[in-house]
Amino acid sequence: MSSPSDIRMVDVGEKPVTRRQAEAKGKVLMQATTLKLLKQGKLPKGDVLAAARVAGIMAAKETHRLIPLCHPLLIEDINVEFSIDEKNPAVEITVMVKGSGKTGFEMEALTAVAISGLTIYDMCKTVDQTLRLDNIRLTKKSGGKSGSISLE
Repeated sequence: MSSPSDIRMVDVGEKPVTRRQAEAKGKVLMQATTLKLLKQGKLPKGDVLAAARVAGIMAAKETHRLIPLCHPLLIEDINVEFSIDEKNPAVEITVMVKGSGKTGFEMEALTAVAISGLTIYDMCKTVDQTLRLDNIRLTKKSGGKSGSISLE
């Protein structure tokens, strides 16, 4: 069994700085009536997607404070986008995080998706008890030793 003394950050000191980016996706499933209210801006807490975008950006910037062994990274760009799925009522979230560093931006992109989704959940929960965060995943990354990887 591991002990707390076995936990440590990875030493990235000798790694070269490279241009890197990571993309993550996820969705918040909801009732069609909730999605309609969200699109019309009629939910009690206000503009859900604007709040979720800001929350995602803030979360990416604070990832190293939330995930114990993550390195603080210099983020150069964060793009949080939403698309509406009318057929299977949901808000789909896509986040791209870019920068130059000695380690990747996967955790920042995933954290931004999760926090954006949680913000949507929080702002819709008064009208919908069926909300569900779903399928949060890394979809692409590039830079560093492993090069470019596309996972879907």
